Amino acid sequence: MIQIIASDMDGTFLNDQMTISKVNAEAVKRAQAQGVKFIVSTGRARNEIYPLLQDAGISCPLISINGAVVYDEEGKILSTAALSDQTAQQLIHRLKRAGLYFEVVASNGVYSDNKAQRIANFAELLTRVTPDTPFKLAVTLASARMELMNIKYIDNYYDLVDDPHVQIYKIVAFSQEGKKILDPLRTELEKNPILKITASSDSNIEINHVNAQKGMALQAYADCLNVPMDNVMAIGDNNNDLSMLEVAGISYAMENGSPEVKRVAKRLAKTNVENGVGLAILDVLAEK
Repeated sequence: MIQIIASDMDGTFLNDQMTISKVNAEAVKRAQAQGVKFIVSTGRARNEIYPLLQDAGISCPLISINGAVVYDEEGKILSTAALSDQTAQQLIHRLKRAGLYFEVVASNGVYSDNKAQRIANFAELLTRVTPDTPFKLAVTLASARMELMNIKYIDNYYDLVDDPHVQIYKIVAFSQEGKKILDPLRTELEKNPILKITASSDSNIEINHVNAQKGMALQAYADCLNVPMDNVMAIGDNNNDLSMLEVAGISYAMENGSPEVKRVAKRLAKTNVENGVGLAILDVLAEK
């Protein structure tokens, strides 16, 4: 019997407009009405995700920033796994030396030092999810989502590290050249045992503390509720979802997911633009 459902957001729970479809939202609410716990598990920060959940009328716990911060349904922090100031400073220096655009996810928000690049990256994500979307339209849509998500802009990332009241949870580096540029950097960073390097697309790498993993956070959440992992469902589309797909008793890969995710997951869901999450939830509920 399914007791917990965990879903990724980008490329999974979100559609081509980067919103939660009515079908997906209604399936979650049906599961919750039957006593099933639904939890979002995302690489994004809470302030990026909460408005989208609110618009869909969904209230749920949240595994955010790949597991670096876990919130209960009321928004209370349950656990954190931050990068040390020294590590964050070293990473910022290394990425600047590589000439890469990157963003910093901190305890008080998501930061960018280049608004135009931030919008261009989000537009690229939209065109990748929906190749038929003209880039100019994607830029317009991305600009609107930026306003909704309350992204903060800063001139110097080192100021964040120097602020004693701020913790650095994740750094995301981007390259439109994808794996050609990012894979060598990833290989280099993976040699550091205190880091966990994942990706939510071919055009980025996400750098977290090694204890910030979706699978570890989902396991801890289930343990708190005394729910066996056999009764946990997880669904995702990219490599930062692998750890939770590996621990869940019922695991779904999105049809639009990466080859690695499809190899690990036990089941396949329709794409994110075909309400794959909602249909998978309904299928699992029907199995009762």
